[in-house]
Amino acid sequence: MHLIATVRSRKTSLQHAIRRLAGMAAVGLLLSSCVAADMALDGAAKAPPQIPSKMIAEMSKKGMKVESPVLVRIFKQESELEVWKMDGAGRYALLKTYPMCRWSGKLGPKTKNGDRQAPEGFYHVTAGMLNPKSQYYVSFNLGYPNRLESALGYTGDALMVHGACSSAGCYALTDQGVGEIYAIVSKALSSGQNHFQVQAYPFRMTADNMALHRSDENLPFWRMLKEGYDAFELTKQQPKVSACGRRYVFNTAFEGGEPRDPLAACPIPVTQPDPRIMAKIDAEKQKVDAALAESKASPVTAYVDGGMHPSFRTLLEKNGPEKLAASISGIKYPVSRPEAALADPFQGARKRAGAGSISDQASGN
Repeated sequence: MHLIATVRSRKTSLQHAIRRLAGMAAVGLLLSSCVAADMALDGAAKAPPQIPSKMIAEMSKKGMKVESPVLVRIFKQESELEVWKMDGAGRYALLKTYPMCRWSGKLGPKTKNGDRQAPEGFYHVTAGMLNPKSQYYVSFNLGYPNRLESALGYTGDALMVHGACSSAGCYALTDQGVGEIYAIVSKALSSGQNHFQVQAYPFRMTADNMALHRSDENLPFWRMLKEGYDAFELTKQQPKVSACGRRYVFNTAFEGGEPRDPLAACPIPVTQPDPRIMAKIDAEKQKVDAALAESKASPVTAYVDGGMHPSFRTLLEKNGPEKLAASISGIKYPVSRPEAALADPFQGARKRAGAGSISDQASGN
């Protein structure tokens, strides 16, 4: 009997040990993504950030109200995030450009869970997608996969914009930067804006930039994104985004309302974009065609993993990953793959492409 009891005891202990190891493995797997880190502090009490007085003064100077609608644009190659707000004339104007500390993957859309890709496309963020208790300080969920991506079978979830210089498919900024953004979008959502649009691009979508990446397999996808990019650049109005025919369709109303199946052919359009704007968008397409015909090769070198704004890369090279992590985030979360962040596959592209705006407005602060 004593022997049987001993065996049972050892068996029970072994089972407990296996469960512990399995649990630790699961936690380790989760912590390699943005998901667990964003939810880890859900029970913590923390006051959400407020809009700084300096930012409120900047809004006033630009004819904006703190409660007016917002729109966000993200550019991978430049590692920049822009916040736009509606001004007194009812058009969106650039409020501020924020350098991103880290994003992972490479240029191109996210298609499956675990590919480390940061998304590209058009997303809509509601108040319920904001998390003031994220382990990465504060965050908001982009809403990937959207309707089109879900219909195409793309997988993955909880892709965030957050603080700390670490990414496994997310867009990471400094705590100060993401806190400021969070406060701005939160105020707009609580003041009547049902959701704000996020436009995530591989780069500033000028004809020159498109030509620099002419050999990339994602070029047809990027030409589709550019239609929405151009619509916003030319009008400074948020583009209406529909999904049908396996693609995004912009500023179009359809017979019977919004298309129900993103994979089916588009319904008959009943209203289409302003012909004058369409003419300008067509002119942009012709510029791209001409630039592609003249371009011979892409200056982008082999990817290591994602990107980092040059200002942070300089600090990483000078001070090392530990000091960089401590300087941009109070939680001192480790910089993800710092050796990869030091590599800059976009250096040649930046030198040749310049600021990259098709409008006359300056592109940032």
